[in-house]
This record gives sequence, structure tokens and C-alpha cells, in this order.
Amino acid sequence: MTAAERLRRDLALVAGIVPPGARVLDLGCGDGALLEAVRETRGAVVRGVELDLAGVGACVARGVSVVQADIDAGLAGFPDGAFDLVVLSQTLQVVRNPALVLREMLRVGERGIISFPNFGNWRVRGYLGLRGRMPVSSSLPYEWYETPNIHLTTVKDFRVFCARNGVRIEREIPLAEDAGLPGALVRIAPNLLAETSIAVVARA
Repeated sequence: MTAAERLRRDLALVAGIVPPGARVLDLGCGDGALLEAVRETRGAVVRGVELDLAGVGACVARGVSVVQADIDAGLAGFPDGAFDLVVLSQTLQVVRNPALVLREMLRVGERGIISFPNFGNWRVRGYLGLRGRMPVSSSLPYEWYETPNIHLTTVKDFRVFCARNGVRIEREIPLAEDAGLPGALVRIAPNLLAETSIAVVARA
């Protein structure tokens, strides 16, 4: 099995967006699986930023260039326009200063790809409304007292957030885990039906 075939669904879609030969920076790159895949399949020149030492070690083991740093402190080590694409996958909701991270990723990159769990999903609403408890699901697997998620957002909230920060959303890819749910329907009502959303963004 190739590195690309081992990716989870949202990361596989992100990898497919990467142009051939692109310079790619992954913020909060984890074990470097995405970067390894786009290097193999897209011929991308890749770099990662990861705070966790175990993640840094995993990247090194894959031969992925990585810097240990806290993206909440900014990206001062990278010059303007150093990358074609900056990825922020399932990380926006865990950083302390999302607006700073958004500005910095679009300072060092021409475009960004951001994925995040949609807290407006109908299952999340129903779980909280009917059970009176914070939801736990495949896309939100943590109990409230152990979750790394500190900024909960919906698809609609994300759109407003981007507009207020001078960022244009070029493309949205809403994802639902329910295989019986038609993709066209999810695209019509992403705030209600998507469990995860992927957005391609650029400076307005």
C-alpha cells in the first residue's frame, strides 16, 4: 500500500488538490503522512511544522523535512511567499489564535487548504439537544474534558471568520461520513450535513 492509499479520507482529498511540483508547508503536520504522500504522488517539495516531539520523530523517520515550533507564535522563520500551498488540517480548532495563524499561513503561502470538524452538523446538534451532553463521534472522538478543540466552529462561522480577516474562500469541499447521504445534498446544506469541511483559501 502506498503512502497516499494509507491516508484518511480528508487528507486524501487535500493531497489531490496539491498541484504537481508545488512547494507545500503543512502546519501541525503530525506524523508527516500527508507530506510523504504529496511528495510521492505530486512531486511536491515539502516541509512540516509540528510541536509534538513524537510527531517530529515520525516525520524524520519518513524523510520529511520538519521544524519543531508552535504555530501560535507565528511563522517568523519563513519568508513571505515561500510556499505555493500551506495546509492546516484539523488544526484550526486547536490553536489559541486562529486569526494570527490564518494571516501567517497566507503570508508565507499563495494559497491555503484548511480542514476542520463542523460543529453545526445535525448529529452534533441532535446529540447535544437530545442528550444534553457534549457530543462524541468519529469526527469528534474526545470527551469534553480531554479534547484538544478549544475553538468550535461551523461552516457558516468559518465563512464569516474568513471574510472578517480579508480571506477569500475559493472552494469548499464538505464531507459526510454517512455513505448513504448523497454528495450533492451535502454540498447544498454543508452547515447542517457536513461532518468535516475542507476549504481552499487565498488573500482577498
